[in-house]
Amino acid sequence: MVPTSKVAVHDIVVPADPAGRELLAKFFRALGDPTRLALLQFCVADERTGTECVAHVGLSQGRVSAHLACLVSCGMLSLRRQGRFAYYQVVDPRVVDLLACGQATVADHAAGVAACTRVEPAR
Repeated sequence: MVPTSKVAVHDIVVPADPAGRELLAKFFRALGDPTRLALLQFCVADERTGTECVAHVGLSQGRVSAHLACLVSCGMLSLRRQGRFAYYQVVDPRVVDLLACGQATVADHAAGVAACTRVEPAR
């Protein structure tokens, strides 16, 4: 069931300035990749090594490292180095909340999202 409550105008938090909107859009673009979503989900419960992340998503080490670097630089994952190992984990619970909200919204609007021709699928 789709929620029917109205959102108050003052609750909308999209920045008024173009630079702020671009920054927010950039944050959401970081979420706009299926591999990065899989890595976030994988790193929620525990710290994961880069090697574990590579095995989990089944891509080359270089591609996974680029995705992990994006998520770290955007503040969605923490990075802890110990010796030659790098450990990744979601540390901000708002990231988990955002993903849960997105999943619930997609579930309510799956047909529309699937039919959308304006947003290109990930490559």
